[in-house]
Amino acid sequence: MIIPEHLLEKYNSPVPRYTSYPPANYFTGEVTESKYIEAVKDSNNRNPQNISIYIHIPFCKKLCFYCGCNALPLATMSAMENYVTTLKQEIRMVAALIDKGRKVSQIHYGGGTPNVLPVEWIAEINELIYSLFKLTDQPEIAIECNPAHLSFDYIDRLKKAGFNRFSIGIQDFNKDILKTVNRDPSEFPVGEILQKIKSGSEHIAVNLDFIYGLPGQTVESFLDSIRKAVDLRPDRLVTFSYAHVPWVKKAQKILDKIGLPDGELKMKMFSESHNFLLANGYKSIGLDHYVLESDELYQALQNKSLHRNFQGYCTRHTTGQVYAFGVSSISQLEKGYAQNTKSVKDYIESINSGHLPIDKGYMLSDNEIIVREVINQLMCNMHIHWKELADRLNISQTAVKNAITYDGAELKKFEEDGILQLTAEGLEMTESGTLFIRNVAASFDPLTNTQFKQFSKPV
Repeated sequence: MIIPEHLLEKYNSPVPRYTSYPPANYFTGEVTESKYIEAVKDSNNRNPQNISIYIHIPFCKKLCFYCGCNALPLATMSAMENYVTTLKQEIRMVAALIDKGRKVSQIHYGGGTPNVLPVEWIAEINELIYSLFKLTDQPEIAIECNPAHLSFDYIDRLKKAGFNRFSIGIQDFNKDILKTVNRDPSEFPVGEILQKIKSGSEHIAVNLDFIYGLPGQTVESFLDSIRKAVDLRPDRLVTFSYAHVPWVKKAQKILDKIGLPDGELKMKMFSESHNFLLANGYKSIGLDHYVLESDELYQALQNKSLHRNFQGYCTRHTTGQVYAFGVSSISQLEKGYAQNTKSVKDYIESINSGHLPIDKGYMLSDNEIIVREVINQLMCNMHIHWKELADRLNISQTAVKNAITYDGAELKKFEEDGILQLTAEGLEMTESGTLFIRNVAASFDPLTNTQFKQFSKPV
């Protein structure tokens, strides 16, 4: 993949990442506990009927300077135990609102660093979920892990608790680069960690996650990390573009002082690693994920049925409306979103008083549900077929285009720049245009065309 420099200059402007629509910085305090309870009850009559559960563990032994997540310094054992006790009570409170006939197809632990908790506490949370809900056949039960705090015994006990997907946050194999961004390297060789996770079961999968655009990285150094990853043959491999948002995450200002790679260098890191992964048997999924050809995500992409939520890309089999638990976590229901408070103190006080700790959110209008479907289809499947979209939404193609900011002249400009190809049925992204898919999505978005918000750059 070769990206002309003039396109980088033209399109490397701040746009939403579209992990949700609308993005989280459009959330407002108008979504209260009562509105969330109403939305949860309403979700029982909405599709998808499957349930996806997200558990947020905010604690970290060290705070990485690049982190854009809601993470907190490691608390005392008693404070963390109090948090887990409260989280389990929140699960019970929301479970009481959900129809018992619905099934859980996905459980995902994120953070923070979930594996800083004693593994028995995590097992207890899973056991509670298993007792409160029915599960689909072969649900995805996933956990994000920092390999610096991952022992072989811990892995065995996570597997015993039901986990069948492990996302290992490598970020970079270069220890000097990790030191610069305040992250510890893996305690054990990553190859041995993968072998331990995979041993004894053919149904357990491993993701390795990397970040490009960190201080000190070069094209060759990042490609070296990807080469080492490919040698280990993980089931999935993710190359995230570092999102620099110091106005949101103050610690990122430290990286400004150290010095960050410019957009052109980041683009080369992306393109070189992309080409290498494709040449070595991986298939590109969405914007930054790579999977083996046998992976269900690749099969979904081939069928143009790939989906995603805040937890990442998923198939229609595993996807569900997301019910999220823990501080800052975001529930993602068919009609809207609700985010918990970011304060552990407020979170615990709210649950202990019998109230759900909703801080803000967003309820979608009928038009915005249409916009979300258009943007999701583009971001996940790299194409739009207007008639298929209209049929799925049970409206006309004209109604779909009226809901978004459809501009034929703007799309023609994207085509002239080689970003996409217009077809009789809709549009297809080109391989080189994939890097700027967020720009195309933003062109359809009435919100970004009428309201100013700050976002990170595509590259």
